[in-house]
Amino acid sequence: MTRKIVLASNNQGKLKEFYQILAPLGIDLHAQSEFDVPEAEEPHATFVENALAKARHAARLTGLPALADDSGICVRALHGAPGVMSARYAGEPRSDQRNNQKLVADLAAFDDRSAYYYCILVYVRSEHDPQPVIADGVWQGELIAKPQGESGFGYDPHFWLPSLGKTVAELSAEQKNRLSHRGQALRVLFEKLK
Repeated sequence: MTRKIVLASNNQGKLKEFYQILAPLGIDLHAQSEFDVPEAEEPHATFVENALAKARHAARLTGLPALADDSGICVRALHGAPGVMSARYAGEPRSDQRNNQKLVADLAAFDDRSAYYYCILVYVRSEHDPQPVIADGVWQGELIAKPQGESGFGYDPHFWLPSLGKTVAELSAEQKNRLSHRGQALRVLFEKLK
């Protein structure tokens, strides 16, 4: 994977994480915004379908291989919600603060606070690649009502890691990238691409 790759995302938090993880590997990664690629539609009910649509969209508009991620938080008590709607859980315009407020409110009536972050990555060599490379990762935790920590983005201040005794927002970038669903999925993806 020494060729230039377009990352099919405009999410600044994700972009930062991808660059931190991939830069040491010598990957020539470029955000789709560098090519004026608008966000792809994400009409699907599954993470994999949305990631594939985003990767094909970026590859079509740039002519480059593309890497796309679709990820979110899944809560057992809410039957997997917010799931693929994680970024838009509280509606438009997107807001981490409103999403977190809605999730905390929706969980108030439940004792079960178990949740997991899920990430799926899709790499396509071209828009019509018949064999996209797919990898995923899961990060188990629990949700807490009161936010803790200043790092990360999205639901990180509410995502508690019992084994570490802190939220994701309290981890260093290096710790998060090593442990996270996205970091796990990237390691699997690059093993598959070797």
